[in-house]
Amino acid sequence: MSPRLSQRGRVEPFHVMELLKAANRRAATHGDVISLCAGQPSTPAPVVALEAVATAVRDGAVLGYTDAMGTAVCREAIAGHLQRTSGLRVDPAHVAVTTGSSAGFTALFLAAFDPGDVVMMTRPGYPAYRNTLAALGCRAVELECGPAVRFQPTVALLEEWTAAAGAPPAGLIIASPANPTGTVIAPDELAAIARWCDANDVLLVSDEIYHGVTFGEQAASAWETSREAVLVGSVSKYFSMTGWRVGWLVLPEHLVRPVELLLGNLNICAPAIAQVAAAAALGPTARLELDGHVRRYRDNRDHVLARLPELGVTQWAPADGAFYAYADVSHLTLDSVAYCDQLLAATGVAITPGVDFAPGHGPTPGLDGQRWVRMSLAGSTEDIDEAMSRWIAHVRSGPGTRHT
Repeated sequence: MSPRLSQRGRVEPFHVMELLKAANRRAATHGDVISLCAGQPSTPAPVVALEAVATAVRDGAVLGYTDAMGTAVCREAIAGHLQRTSGLRVDPAHVAVTTGSSAGFTALFLAAFDPGDVVMMTRPGYPAYRNTLAALGCRAVELECGPAVRFQPTVALLEEWTAAAGAPPAGLIIASPANPTGTVIAPDELAAIARWCDANDVLLVSDEIYHGVTFGEQAASAWETSREAVLVGSVSKYFSMTGWRVGWLVLPEHLVRPVELLLGNLNICAPAIAQVAAAAALGPTARLELDGHVRRYRDNRDHVLARLPELGVTQWAPADGAFYAYADVSHLTLDSVAYCDQLLAATGVAITPGVDFAPGHGPTPGLDGQRWVRMSLAGSTEDIDEAMSRWIAHVRSGPGTRHT
């Protein structure tokens, strides 16, 4: 009798997690790993969040099930945060607290899309969008967004694709700042995209989990233009709380009840203790501490971009925010997966292959994930400098031929 396996489980690996697993194995045996593969701050949760958790535990708070959509306190804290940082007036009733943004995406995709629906994302783009949609039976289509458009979609590209396909997609996922590139969509372009989606009955899903981590102007929000869009947020990045697993969705009216029903069945609720921490972190008290982290990310970005030419790198994405450097290493490899594995084995430095974000071989070098790698810049400046020094020494000691 053969084992039963569904097609849904046959998704592509999330290479970040594969590299992280390999890096953890090496750390246990060698103790020399510097991990630049996961988009994870090296700093703890804000002090005010830790204090709130300590108080809740000390006072014997009942940390049981919450409403499927989250506690009233946490939902109100999210709405208040959006008001302070983006000037958005959000009714807490339209906020869903989720077990990280990942659970939010799953519930949203189930609520909004049917199997076979076309949902568009950028190439390069975050792989879990593509893989989650595939597992749910949707068709993820990549819009080719290369260096000429700063790796972000434009209305012109959307119109061109729609004309060729004969119909618009059911949904469009955007991220600003983006993973892996760190690029930000200009406010006027984001507004134009939101209006285009409304006019063409396309659900706009705006991934805003890197809001707060920008190095120039603040990133705009899709809800500044359209209340038919869905906003996705999280305490993972700016708030330095990846493992606490608290994210959120800000939903248009027609999606509130379907998402609530799905969350109640799929997850019951986000962890109660983590919602206590998130509600505290989302208040104004933590801003000074967290903005200090952002200044370090900017310094790390500047440091890495200054050192990339020592590797022979001449092309990289213009990182406006987030905490990544996405670089073309085609002079070193045409197989980014093998190269990242080899670099970890030779130096203890873990970086992420570009095929996570642009799978296979792209139509142009700027869209070919086999030629690109991503480095996370969320660690300490000292670790990042040491990682770059090891990598540069490795390249200089090598035979000078590409891994193909």
